Amino acid sequence: MWKNISSRLLQHRRLHITKREIGRFLQHNKKNLVAAAFLFLLAGIAYAGPKVAVASARVPKEIPIYCVDREDKVVALTFDAAWGNEDTQQILDILEKHGVKATFFATGGWVEAYPDDVKKIIEAGHALGNHSEHHKFMTKLSDEQKKQEILLVHDKVKELTGYEMCLFRPPYGDYNDDVVKVADSLGYYTIQWSVDSLDWKDYGVDSIIKTVTQHKYLDNGAIILMHNGAKYTASALDAVITNLKEQGYSFVTVAQLIHTGKYHIDHTGKQISDE
Repeated sequence: MWKNISSRLLQHRRLHITKREIGRFLQHNKKNLVAAAFLFLLAGIAYAGPKVAVASARVPKEIPIYCVDREDKVVALTFDAAWGNEDTQQILDILEKHGVKATFFATGGWVEAYPDDVKKIIEAGHALGNHSEHHKFMTKLSDEQKKQEILLVHDKVKELTGYEMCLFRPPYGDYNDDVVKVADSLGYYTIQWSVDSLDWKDYGVDSIIKTVTQHKYLDNGAIILMHNGAKYTASALDAVITNLKEQGYSFVTVAQLIHTGKYHIDHTGKQISDE
Protein backbone atom coordinates (compact mmCIF):
# COMPACT_ATOMS: atom_id res chain seq x y z
CA MET A 1 0.00 0.00 0.00
CA TRP A 2 2.77 2.43 0.99
CA LYS A 3 4.58 1.56 -2.23
CA ASN A 4 1.55 2.75 -4.19
CA ILE A 5 1.29 5.92 -2.10
CA SER A 6 4.94 6.84 -2.55
CA SER A 7 4.75 6.12 -6.27
CA ARG A 8 1.71 8.37 -6.66
CA LEU A 9 3.38 11.11 -4.63
CA LEU A 10 6.43 10.97 -6.81
CA GLN A 11 4.47 10.75 -10.04
CA HIS A 12 1.58 13.14 -9.52
CA ARG A 13 2.95 15.63 -7.04
CA ARG A 14 6.52 15.54 -8.37
CA LEU A 15 7.93 15.70 -4.83
CA HIS A 16 11.67 15.16 -4.80
CA ILE A 17 11.77 12.93 -1.74
CA THR A 18 12.82 9.34 -1.27
CA LYS A 19 10.80 6.35 -0.14
CA ARG A 20 12.90 6.24 3.04
CA GLU A 21 11.97 9.84 3.79
CA ILE A 22 8.32 9.03 3.34
CA GLY A 23 8.66 6.13 5.80
CA ARG A 24 10.36 8.35 8.37
CA PHE A 25 7.65 10.96 7.98
CA LEU A 26 4.89 8.41 8.55
CA GLN A 27 6.69 6.92 11.56
CA HIS A 28 7.38 10.24 13.32
CA ASN A 29 3.94 11.65 12.64
CA LYS A 30 1.93 8.53 13.35
CA LYS A 31 -0.06 10.10 16.24
CA ASN A 32 -0.87 13.18 14.24
CA LEU A 33 -2.02 11.11 11.30
CA VAL A 34 -4.32 9.01 13.51
CA ALA A 35 -5.82 12.15 15.02
CA ALA A 36 -6.31 13.65 11.59
CA ALA A 37 -7.97 10.49 10.34
CA PHE A 38 -10.31 10.50 13.36
CA LEU A 39 -11.27 14.12 12.76
CA PHE A 40 -11.82 13.37 9.08
CA LEU A 41 -14.12 10.48 10.06
CA LEU A 42 -16.13 12.71 12.41
CA ALA A 43 -16.47 15.32 9.72
CA GLY A 44 -17.72 12.64 7.33
CA ILE A 45 -20.32 11.46 9.82
CA ALA A 46 -21.47 15.02 10.47
CA TYR A 47 -21.71 15.62 6.74
CA ALA A 48 -23.67 12.40 6.21
CA GLY A 49 -26.03 13.17 9.10
CA PRO A 50 -28.44 15.47 7.27
CA LYS A 51 -28.65 13.03 4.36
CA VAL A 52 -29.65 10.22 6.70
CA ALA A 53 -32.23 12.46 8.35
CA VAL A 54 -33.73 13.36 4.99
CA ALA A 55 -33.97 9.71 3.98
CA SER A 56 -35.72 8.76 7.22
CA ALA A 57 -38.20 11.60 6.79
CA ARG A 58 -39.68 10.19 3.58
CA VAL A 59 -43.42 10.39 3.03
CA PRO A 60 -45.01 7.30 4.65
CA LYS A 61 -46.02 4.51 2.30
CA GLU A 62 -49.71 4.19 1.51
CA ILE A 63 -50.91 0.97 3.15
CA PRO A 64 -54.30 -0.75 2.85
CA ILE A 65 -56.23 -1.94 5.89
CA TYR A 66 -55.21 -5.50 6.76
CA CYS A 67 -56.83 -5.60 10.19
CA VAL A 68 -58.28 -3.18 12.73
CA ASP A 69 -57.26 -2.28 16.26
CA ARG A 70 -60.33 -3.28 18.27
CA GLU A 71 -60.78 -3.88 21.99
CA ASP A 72 -63.86 -6.03 21.45
CA LYS A 73 -63.48 -9.58 20.17
CA VAL A 74 -64.86 -9.13 16.66
CA VAL A 75 -63.70 -10.31 13.24
CA ALA A 76 -64.87 -9.72 9.67
CA LEU A 77 -65.56 -12.65 7.38
CA THR A 78 -65.04 -11.79 3.70
CA PHE A 79 -65.62 -13.62 0.42
CA ASP A 80 -64.10 -12.70 -2.93
CA ALA A 81 -66.62 -13.35 -5.70
CA ALA A 82 -64.99 -13.41 -9.10
CA TRP A 83 -65.96 -16.73 -10.72
CA GLY A 84 -68.85 -19.16 -10.25
CA ASN A 85 -71.91 -19.04 -8.00
CA GLU A 86 -72.49 -22.74 -7.36
CA ASP A 87 -72.04 -22.36 -3.61
CA THR A 88 -73.46 -18.87 -3.14
CA GLN A 89 -76.81 -19.96 -1.80
CA GLN A 90 -75.21 -22.52 0.54
CA ILE A 91 -72.88 -19.85 1.93
CA LEU A 92 -75.79 -17.46 2.44
CA ASP A 93 -77.80 -20.20 4.18
CA ILE A 94 -74.95 -20.99 6.59
CA LEU A 95 -74.41 -17.32 7.38
CA GLU A 96 -78.13 -16.93 8.06
CA LYS A 97 -78.14 -20.02 10.28
CA HIS A 98 -75.45 -18.47 12.49
CA GLY A 99 -76.76 -14.92 12.29
CA VAL A 100 -73.47 -13.79 10.75
CA LYS A 101 -73.10 -10.78 8.46
CA ALA A 102 -70.22 -10.99 6.00
CA THR A 103 -68.68 -8.88 3.24
CA PHE A 104 -68.59 -10.00 -0.40
CA PHE A 105 -66.08 -8.41 -2.79
CA ALA A 106 -67.45 -8.80 -6.31
CA THR A 107 -65.96 -8.18 -9.73
CA GLY A 108 -67.91 -6.46 -12.48
CA GLY A 109 -68.09 -9.72 -14.41
CA TRP A 110 -69.59 -11.52 -11.42
CA VAL A 111 -72.15 -8.76 -10.90
CA GLU A 112 -73.21 -9.02 -14.54
CA ALA A 113 -73.32 -12.82 -14.53
CA TYR A 114 -75.20 -13.22 -11.24
CA PRO A 115 -77.33 -10.13 -10.60
CA ASP A 116 -79.86 -12.12 -8.52
CA ASP A 117 -77.08 -13.22 -6.15
CA VAL A 118 -75.93 -9.63 -5.78
CA LYS A 119 -79.47 -8.69 -4.75
CA LYS A 120 -79.69 -11.63 -2.33
CA ILE A 121 -76.43 -10.62 -0.65
CA ILE A 122 -77.60 -7.06 -0.07
CA GLU A 123 -81.14 -8.03 0.91
CA ALA A 124 -79.74 -10.42 3.52
CA GLY A 125 -77.91 -7.52 5.17
CA HIS A 126 -74.41 -8.39 4.05
CA ALA A 127 -71.95 -5.77 2.80
CA LEU A 128 -70.84 -5.64 -0.81
CA GLY A 129 -67.36 -4.55 -1.76
CA ASN A 130 -65.67 -3.67 -5.05
CA HIS A 131 -63.19 -6.20 -6.48
CA SER A 132 -62.54 -4.34 -9.78
CA GLU A 133 -64.14 -4.75 -13.17
CA HIS A 134 -61.76 -7.22 -14.84
CA HIS A 135 -59.71 -8.68 -11.95
CA LYS A 136 -56.44 -7.32 -13.32
CA PHE A 137 -53.20 -6.45 -11.53
CA MET A 138 -53.98 -2.88 -10.53
CA THR A 139 -50.34 -1.79 -10.26
CA LYS A 140 -49.86 -2.40 -13.99
CA LEU A 141 -52.61 0.05 -14.95
CA SER A 142 -52.53 3.80 -15.44
CA ASP A 143 -54.34 5.94 -12.87
CA GLU A 144 -57.20 6.48 -15.30
CA GLN A 145 -57.49 2.73 -15.89
CA LYS A 146 -57.47 2.16 -12.13
CA LYS A 147 -60.37 4.57 -11.77
CA GLN A 148 -62.34 2.84 -14.48
CA GLU A 149 -61.76 -0.59 -12.90
CA ILE A 150 -63.40 0.69 -9.72
CA LEU A 151 -66.07 2.97 -11.15
CA LEU A 152 -67.47 0.48 -13.66
CA VAL A 153 -68.34 -1.97 -10.88
CA HIS A 154 -69.60 0.81 -8.64
CA ASP A 155 -72.02 2.04 -11.28
CA LYS A 156 -73.26 -1.46 -12.12
CA VAL A 157 -74.09 -2.26 -8.50
CA LYS A 158 -75.67 1.12 -7.89
CA GLU A 159 -77.86 0.80 -10.98
CA LEU A 160 -78.83 -2.76 -10.08
CA THR A 161 -79.56 -2.26 -6.37
CA GLY A 162 -79.07 1.39 -5.43
CA TYR A 163 -76.25 0.25 -3.12
CA GLU A 164 -73.27 2.60 -2.73
CA MET A 165 -70.04 0.64 -2.28
CA CYS A 166 -67.10 2.12 -0.34
CA LEU A 167 -64.79 -0.88 0.16
CA PHE A 168 -62.21 -1.90 -2.45
CA ARG A 169 -60.10 -5.05 -2.48
CA PRO A 170 -57.50 -5.09 -5.27
CA PRO A 171 -57.31 -8.40 -7.15
CA TYR A 172 -54.50 -10.68 -5.95
CA GLY A 173 -53.87 -8.21 -3.12
CA ASP A 174 -51.76 -6.30 -5.66
CA TYR A 175 -51.30 -2.65 -4.69
CA ASN A 176 -48.92 0.27 -4.49
CA ASP A 177 -49.21 3.88 -3.35
CA ASP A 178 -51.09 4.90 -6.49
CA VAL A 179 -53.68 2.13 -6.13
CA VAL A 180 -54.51 3.21 -2.59
CA LYS A 181 -54.55 6.90 -3.52
CA VAL A 182 -56.84 6.39 -6.51
CA ALA A 183 -59.27 4.31 -4.43
CA ASP A 184 -59.23 6.97 -1.72
CA SER A 185 -59.94 9.71 -4.26
CA LEU A 186 -63.08 7.80 -5.23
CA GLY A 187 -64.26 7.51 -1.64
CA TYR A 188 -63.06 3.94 -1.12
CA TYR A 189 -61.20 2.26 1.74
CA THR A 190 -58.66 -0.26 0.39
CA ILE A 191 -59.11 -3.56 2.23
CA GLN A 192 -56.74 -6.53 2.40
CA TRP A 193 -56.81 -9.35 4.98
CA SER A 194 -54.83 -10.64 7.94
CA VAL A 195 -56.10 -14.23 7.93
CA ASP A 196 -55.97 -16.12 4.63
CA SER A 197 -58.04 -19.32 4.69
CA LEU A 198 -56.08 -20.61 1.66
CA ASP A 199 -59.36 -22.10 0.46
CA TRP A 200 -58.34 -21.19 -3.08
CA LYS A 201 -55.60 -23.85 -2.90
CA ASP A 202 -58.18 -26.64 -2.56
CA TYR A 203 -56.37 -28.35 0.32
CA GLY A 204 -59.64 -29.66 1.73
CA VAL A 205 -62.23 -28.91 4.40
CA ASP A 206 -60.07 -29.73 7.42
CA SER A 207 -57.25 -27.58 6.11
CA ILE A 208 -59.51 -24.54 5.80
CA ILE A 209 -60.92 -25.00 9.30
CA LYS A 210 -57.49 -25.40 10.89
CA THR A 211 -55.89 -22.59 8.88
CA VAL A 212 -58.51 -20.04 9.93
CA THR A 213 -59.21 -21.07 13.53
CA GLN A 214 -55.55 -21.58 14.47
CA HIS A 215 -54.07 -18.77 12.40
CA LYS A 216 -51.25 -16.85 14.12
CA TYR A 217 -52.85 -13.53 13.17
CA LEU A 218 -56.36 -14.41 14.32
CA ASP A 219 -57.13 -11.67 16.84
CA ASN A 220 -59.54 -8.87 17.60
CA GLY A 221 -60.16 -6.92 14.39
CA ALA A 222 -58.93 -9.64 12.04
CA ILE A 223 -60.16 -9.69 8.45
CA ILE A 224 -60.61 -13.26 7.15
CA LEU A 225 -60.24 -14.02 3.45
CA MET A 226 -62.37 -16.73 1.84
CA HIS A 227 -63.71 -17.21 -1.68
CA ASN A 228 -67.09 -17.73 -3.21
CA GLY A 229 -66.75 -20.47 -5.80
CA ALA A 230 -63.83 -22.31 -4.15
CA LYS A 231 -64.09 -26.09 -3.97
CA TYR A 232 -64.31 -26.66 -0.20
CA THR A 233 -65.27 -23.27 1.25
CA ALA A 234 -68.98 -23.84 1.73
CA SER A 235 -68.37 -27.26 3.29
CA ALA A 236 -65.90 -25.80 5.81
CA LEU A 237 -67.81 -22.62 6.63
CA ASP A 238 -70.18 -24.00 9.27
CA ALA A 239 -67.32 -25.45 11.32
CA VAL A 240 -65.21 -22.30 10.91
CA ILE A 241 -67.97 -20.08 12.27
CA THR A 242 -68.82 -22.51 15.10
CA ASN A 243 -65.18 -22.75 16.18
CA LEU A 244 -64.63 -19.00 16.12
CA LYS A 245 -67.76 -18.44 18.17
CA GLU A 246 -66.49 -21.00 20.70
CA GLN A 247 -63.30 -18.92 20.92
CA GLY A 248 -65.46 -15.94 21.84
CA TYR A 249 -65.46 -14.11 18.53
CA SER A 250 -68.47 -12.37 17.02
CA PHE A 251 -68.83 -11.25 13.42
CA VAL A 252 -69.31 -7.86 11.77
CA THR A 253 -69.02 -6.57 8.23
CA VAL A 254 -65.84 -4.79 7.18
CA ALA A 255 -67.77 -1.52 7.08
CA GLN A 256 -68.71 -2.05 10.73
CA LEU A 257 -65.19 -3.14 11.67
CA ILE A 258 -63.11 -0.27 10.35
CA HIS A 259 -62.64 3.21 11.83
CA THR A 260 -64.16 5.90 9.61
CA GLY A 261 -63.09 8.94 11.64
CA LYS A 262 -59.50 10.03 12.17
CA TYR A 263 -57.09 7.10 12.03
CA HIS A 264 -53.67 5.93 10.94
CA ILE A 265 -52.36 2.62 9.64
CA ASP A 266 -49.17 1.20 11.13
CA HIS A 267 -46.47 -0.66 9.22
CA THR A 268 -48.26 -3.99 9.70
CA GLY A 269 -51.45 -2.73 8.07
CA LYS A 270 -53.39 -2.39 11.30
CA GLN A 271 -55.85 0.51 11.26
CA ILE A 272 -55.74 2.45 14.54
CA SER A 273 -58.19 5.15 15.58
CA ASP A 274 -56.82 8.59 16.44
CA GLU A 275 -60.00 9.66 18.21
